[in-house]
Amino acid sequence: MIGLSPISLNPVENPWVMTVAQPTELMINAVVERMKRNGVKTVGFIGFSDAWGDLVYNALMKAAPGAGINVVSNERYARADASVTGQVLKIVALRPDAVMTGGSGTAGALPFLALTERGFRGGIYGQHGLINPDFVRVVSASGQGALMPTGPVIVAEQLPADHPTKKMALDFRAAFQRVKNAPTTDAFSAYSFDGWLVFTDAAARAMTKAEPGTPEFRVALRDAIFSTKELVGTHGVYNFKVGDLYGVDERARVIVKLENGQWKLAP
Repeated sequence: MIGLSPISLNPVENPWVMTVAQPTELMINAVVERMKRNGVKTVGFIGFSDAWGDLVYNALMKAAPGAGINVVSNERYARADASVTGQVLKIVALRPDAVMTGGSGTAGALPFLALTERGFRGGIYGQHGLINPDFVRVVSASGQGALMPTGPVIVAEQLPADHPTKKMALDFRAAFQRVKNAPTTDAFSAYSFDGWLVFTDAAARAMTKAEPGTPEFRVALRDAIFSTKELVGTHGVYNFKVGDLYGVDERARVIVKLENGQWKLAP
């Protein structure tokens, strides 16, 4: 299985699974690095009361101490909640320098809206679960200036000329526009494309080892995927190995800022 989202599984117990998505820790580390650069010493957290909220919070707790940042709250809410006023009041009372959010989609906009309503003046940081047009629409002006990590395909046109994924990302976006007659505005269409790239690259190599449709070919295909080297995709450059679910490195992340409803590269 080639996953299209972060996966929390033991790779030893799941030797047939890998993902083209970035590990959550890789993305949150980028946020913490930016917080440190911005002089943040204390940060409040508010996120979903589910596995995604846990992934973001745990990654934050792992990275923050090394950056000299103290996480002062762990507020949660359900995806279906209509308000986070109570949680935000608790955070604001602690007077943190910034707030880190662990939501996604339209429900991920709630903390931004509530913090703005309460006059919070610190920085508000998000993560790649918020990179979609529905979040931008709902958060409106409350998301202005918010910083968060994403795969470089989201701002492909803004990448420097020597960025390793720029050409592939631009080619993908042009193909999507041609086929769908609309621009690609999320990360998941690009994850799907990268998953296809990993599969076809590995299949071409596996076909030299065994006949498709046989047990031997299935093993050869898996082995080929886990020997992928420097395969350029839209989100990153893929290098898989046995015992690791993930295949990307720092080249698979950039920091973006939301400005007037548009994602802008914030290098």
